[in-house]
Amino acid sequence: MQMQALRKVPAPAHSFHLPQAPQGRSWVTPGAPEPAGGGGGCRGSTCLHRQEVCGSGEGARLGCCDRGKSQARRKAKLWAINKIPGTYLSAALQGHHFILGMFSELKFPVPWGHVAAKAWGSSEGHPVLCLHGWLDNANTFDKLIPLLPRGCYYVAMDFSGHGLSSHRPAGSPYHFLDYVTDVRRVAAALQWRRFTLMGHSMGGSVAGMFCSLYPEMVDKLILLESLGFMLAAEDTDAWLKSKRMVIDRLLSLEAKQQTPKARSPEAALQRLLEANRHLTAEGGAILLQRGATETPAGLVYNRDMRVRTQSQEAFTVEQCVELLQKIQDRALIILAQDGLLVPHKLDSRNHFAKTLQEEFESTLKEHIQLVEVPGSHFVHLNEPEVVSGIISNFLTVQNTRARL
Repeated sequence: MQMQALRKVPAPAHSFHLPQAPQGRSWVTPGAPEPAGGGGGCRGSTCLHRQEVCGSGEGARLGCCDRGKSQARRKAKLWAINKIPGTYLSAALQGHHFILGMFSELKFPVPWGHVAAKAWGSSEGHPVLCLHGWLDNANTFDKLIPLLPRGCYYVAMDFSGHGLSSHRPAGSPYHFLDYVTDVRRVAAALQWRRFTLMGHSMGGSVAGMFCSLYPEMVDKLILLESLGFMLAAEDTDAWLKSKRMVIDRLLSLEAKQQTPKARSPEAALQRLLEANRHLTAEGGAILLQRGATETPAGLVYNRDMRVRTQSQEAFTVEQCVELLQKIQDRALIILAQDGLLVPHKLDSRNHFAKTLQEEFESTLKEHIQLVEVPGSHFVHLNEPEVVSGIISNFLTVQNTRARL
């Protein structure tokens, strides 16, 4: 059966809500058994949404899962439950303590420190590596992964300079290819020879590049609000200006030597929401749990300020199509109707997305699943049930040409 180039998926007509937990208590739902190991793909569609440990070590709590659609911009009350540096681990939103699936924390040694990650499911399951967006962290998948098939082993990593991962050494800029190298390091540490990649936004671009460099290691590619690649600037002067800006910003940050600003939990969340208009208060609070550290003066964002100066890799349209052809029949692209990449809503600065999508539809429409869903750039975090079914079907199909 041939897929249409673009398929629109209606929003779900139902939602589930839990009663409000008594103040000072959290809901506990009995845990489900460990998922069985998977083979060449995820097995079954049972969700990992039962018992949860929010983090590990001291301060870990049990909570309960709200599987329903979140209310936009919920007023969030935050508090720290773990004093370990680099972590900020709890959120209660209008009395609900959300369970986000049982997970474990991982650390992978690297020459400058470690790359942090969190994992769901049995390590015997089919491996799925999840890559977050720019300035985000592994928690971006907290509400989505518990809704996906249990037969997979999901590992969501923090890129260097993000979340709980170490910052790169002093004087080092953040090049796009460095993030791709992070992925290769983690795959090597896990001894994964072949796995599925799922990336959101910048994480999707990293996933696309990794697939191009190591096509034999990736069985399926899932892009959330990403087309997998960035187009090169057509104007030479604009390209030169962007490269110069990377250097100048890095040197400026080094000269200022600013101490990270501490904020109250409420102010830290508000600042995050102001910078990310697509985030709900609930989604922002979830990202903040892993994206800030509690200090005596308040919360300090974990991210390395140098990640703002990253140097990106860009390609021509022809190169993008050729690279994506390497994984034909194994790619799923999900775009949100109110996201950053819907062609008719793009401004001139983002014309690359329209150009790429048009080329993909005309050249690769029989080999790429391109789906448009209701929601914003963070639809996978704000309303994960909108995309979880599409992703689950793609993951569970065993044959080469995965169909929705």
